[in-house]
Amino acid sequence: MIKQNILSFKLSRTKDEITARSGLALYSEFLRAFGIKGLVEKFMPPSGSNRGYPAYCYIEPILLMLTGGGKTIEDLREIHNDTALRKLTGMEKMPSPSTVGDWLRRQGNSEGLQALKKVIDITTKKALSKDKRKEYTLYSDPTIIESEKYDAKRTYRGTKGYRPIIATLDEIPLIISHSFRQGNETGQVIEVIKKAYELLPEGKKISLACLDSEFYNTEVIEYLREKDTKFCIVVDKTSSVRDLIKRIKHWEPFKDRDGIQTEKQIGETVHTMNRLGFSFRLVVLRWKPKQRDLFSGEYCYHCIATDLEYSAEEVVHRYNERANIELEIRELKNGFGMDWIPTGDYGANSFWFSLGVLAYNSFVIQKTFIFPQFQDKTVKTLRWIFYEVAGKVVEHARKLYLKINVEINKFILYSEFRRRCVRLSA
Repeated sequence: MIKQNILSFKLSRTKDEITARSGLALYSEFLRAFGIKGLVEKFMPPSGSNRGYPAYCYIEPILLMLTGGGKTIEDLREIHNDTALRKLTGMEKMPSPSTVGDWLRRQGNSEGLQALKKVIDITTKKALSKDKRKEYTLYSDPTIIESEKYDAKRTYRGTKGYRPIIATLDEIPLIISHSFRQGNETGQVIEVIKKAYELLPEGKKISLACLDSEFYNTEVIEYLREKDTKFCIVVDKTSSVRDLIKRIKHWEPFKDRDGIQTEKQIGETVHTMNRLGFSFRLVVLRWKPKQRDLFSGEYCYHCIATDLEYSAEEVVHRYNERANIELEIRELKNGFGMDWIPTGDYGANSFWFSLGVLAYNSFVIQKTFIFPQFQDKTVKTLRWIFYEVAGKVVEHARKLYLKINVEINKFILYSEFRRRCVRLSA
């Protein structure tokens, strides 16, 4: 007997209006309920022609595509060809991918970028105003997007690309501030910090800022003290800092969060920047390198500047929690496709990155206020269990019906999602 390696079904086409992404229709409904559609229509520049597409006709399919798992401008064709999804979302007209590319270039090199950032800022502030917490911890870190686009600059790693910087909150992982930068840029850090404070609703504060070494300067520290924010900032090991480290006489074994002794040692001293009229602690970790070379000393060092009144060990543990921002960066880059840059135009790429931030933030807001039971899920998981559900669109008595073939608990979940959207928009 010949072994059968082909499944026993036949392939054919149907003209029924069926979508494999029913959940994206509910995501589109959320964009309206939370006011994002209205903000885009209010602030984004109008089309230069009365025959052109409004800004939301570009932005909505991009947000749907990024949330649904697409990555490139060409992936928008999947949204364009999904007539059932477009009918559900009222997306009667949609620009072609080539038209989207031209629009990105126009917006990135005009007032469109600032208008989009205003949409993001208002959306973020609205989400924070609905959050019941009063105090937050600020994390900020740059990340590298490798790219061979001709306008990309070489990063400190030696690869070409871009080096955006983002700031998030530990308690609710929104990207509260961001700046898209060339690969060789190192500035704009104080602007990122100030933007985070501008978006805080009245009565809320940032109680602690854990920051990368790029933020270690007098301007940032003075601003944080002015805002009554404690800080933990990694310190560059300059010659003056190395001299301070040499003066530390007392070193103790460093223990991890579980109280287990490690191979590292911890010590501390006091440090003062020339321009600052106050001193702060310098907590130092040291350990012997596993492999010595011609240029390494007896020890490797990691230094943290802080005004926290914790023990030296607790300062290190508290700062290490900043690693949570890596989860947000990974979600933004891998989950929402921001590890890829679409054009060779810096302005267009900056606009695209801001669209990725808007897609990411809207997803976080969804999880926080619409389905908190999925708070610990990534967008890839939510696609599998929520967005990628087949549905059939039926018109009857001048009404649209979305028929989904799911078990009853998931149907209840979809229905509750829509009810929460109604309450959110009230």
